[in-house]
Amino acid sequence: MSTPHDPSLDAYWMPFTANRQFKQRPRLLTQASGMHYRTDDGREILDGVAGLWCVNAGHARPRIVQAIARQAGEMDYAPPFQMGHPKAFEFADRLSQLTPAGLNRVFFTNSGSESVETALKIALAWQRARGQGTRTRLIGRERGYHGVNFGGISVGGIVGNRKMFGTLLGGVDHIRHTHDLERNAFSRGQPAHGAELADDLERLVALHDASTIAAVIVEPVAGSTGVLIPPQGYLQRLRDICDRHGILLIFDEVITGFGRTGQPFAAQTFGVTPDLMTVAKGITNGCVPMGAVFVKQEIHDTFMNGPEHLIELFHGYTYSAHPLACAAGLATLDTYAEEGLLTRASELQDYFADGLHSLRGLPHVIDVRNIGLVGGVELAPGPEGPGRRAFNVFLDCFEQGVMVRTTGDIIAMSPPLIIERAQIDRLIETLRTALKRAA
Repeated sequence: MSTPHDPSLDAYWMPFTANRQFKQRPRLLTQASGMHYRTDDGREILDGVAGLWCVNAGHARPRIVQAIARQAGEMDYAPPFQMGHPKAFEFADRLSQLTPAGLNRVFFTNSGSESVETALKIALAWQRARGQGTRTRLIGRERGYHGVNFGGISVGGIVGNRKMFGTLLGGVDHIRHTHDLERNAFSRGQPAHGAELADDLERLVALHDASTIAAVIVEPVAGSTGVLIPPQGYLQRLRDICDRHGILLIFDEVITGFGRTGQPFAAQTFGVTPDLMTVAKGITNGCVPMGAVFVKQEIHDTFMNGPEHLIELFHGYTYSAHPLACAAGLATLDTYAEEGLLTRASELQDYFADGLHSLRGLPHVIDVRNIGLVGGVELAPGPEGPGRRAFNVFLDCFEQGVMVRTTGDIIAMSPPLIIERAQIDRLIETLRTALKRAA
């Protein structure tokens, strides 16, 4: 029987949430500072997921808070079409100094989902602009997550995000995912087996012909599907195949960007540079919605032809390069730089990995995966079906004062990069207790 709930909660239809369960037992967060949230009943919650993979510098950082307030009083909004404001150009320049060499043009969006749509459109338009208009096919990967707009769910490969929404975009295909429990369970860092899975792209080239394929999009580390780490050599092999066939390679770094893997971007961690790269989340420390696409200069320059008074790319958003977002982003970069946060995960990753892998052997734990400051613990499905056991672990951890995240049967962790060793200990021990209690 359902328990009564507060009717004042009814109007809000919550995203990616079991609404009925939540509204019977709400988990309401009212304050945040540093590594912690505070609930409406006054409890302190250790944030083990950086909000939603985004609050990389921790909560309520004074420099960022002050920058947003100052910008709101100075100029609240500026139109981005045929107009600009100084902070947009300053922020793009600062970002371009952090990216892998060559990715030095920045197109601003408002979310990871919009960044993906933008990257896909740029890829298609670029192929046409260079005289390759037959290249209209987009290739994603099984179990990939690329946001929730139609392009993103079309190239994405998570069934729950796709099955309700019709036939999606045409001309999309998928390569195999890299998850291989039989050969790679309990790998520390990159798994040893699976580089050859990149060759699945050759199968699609043979099926469709390279002359029809515009771009391939993958997450360097597949996050929302449950922390799938790329096998050693896999991304380089994918890069080589794309180069051989004139296909653009897009990295979705919405989760991995801004220090999560121990370098500013996972492309640098793995030593593979894509042609386009999508980001969001950590770009403003989650404080103001924003995203971006980093584009190689030669791709950008292909569009810079024809009469100078004409628009080169018919794409953009009302809130592209919003002044408050740019102010937050500049202050976020300052905070990252002052505290060395974009590389701090490389200093903590071994300690974090030791804690995560100490969970091996607990009931129902069938895999542990890690890279930088992101980890996943995969559980065997329970008798009530997929997802329920992990959800119970999530609820148990929250009651113990620690926030983790679940995706299917996987517990995911991605704490703010300011986390200390003692807080890693608490995160792991809380999870250990919950796993022992799980049915």
